[in-house]
Amino acid sequence: MKITRSMAIGFAAVAILAAATGNRKVTNNAQSPSADTSVKLKGREITIEYNAPSARGRKVEGGLIPYGQWYRMGADSATTLTTEADVTIGSLQVPKGAHTLYLLASENGDWKLIVNNQTGQWGTVYDESKDLGRTSMKVTKLSSPVDTFKITLTSVEPDQAALSVEWGTTKASVPVKLR
Repeated sequence: MKITRSMAIGFAAVAILAAATGNRKVTNNAQSPSADTSVKLKGREITIEYNAPSARGRKVEGGLIPYGQWYRMGADSATTLTTEADVTIGSLQVPKGAHTLYLLASENGDWKLIVNNQTGQWGTVYDESKDLGRTSMKVTKLSSPVDTFKITLTSVEPDQAALSVEWGTTKASVPVKLR
């Protein structure tokens, strides 16, 4: 079979997308498929890779996302943030490189994003001693429930983005700025 240049470029693009940053082990899980989100701020890429579980009728707030204890932010391998630049997430100074994200939710709406320096682990493995830190997230109620866990990075200004987590009837967000 003759492979044309267009086909070769297409295969390469698929391989690059499938590999994403290479900082997280990708799993093939039909119940919680691999997902990612990325944004470029002044030419510097910020990427979050995760697996996206669905609620499928289960309770999200206070259930799948427990109150008062850390949550893995997805499924399977730990959710990974990779940034090509030093950034500020909320009030937290995050150096360029790879980090793991967790979430700490509370019933009163005080949600925190946890940035951890351990990488490459399964999502249920969490070592608090390796936390870079925690920052508050703005929590709002959604008008209609979101069944599939979703993380988005959205450009707000050339040097700023919003990191948002949506699931159930909750949206939690925090600003991300280049330093």
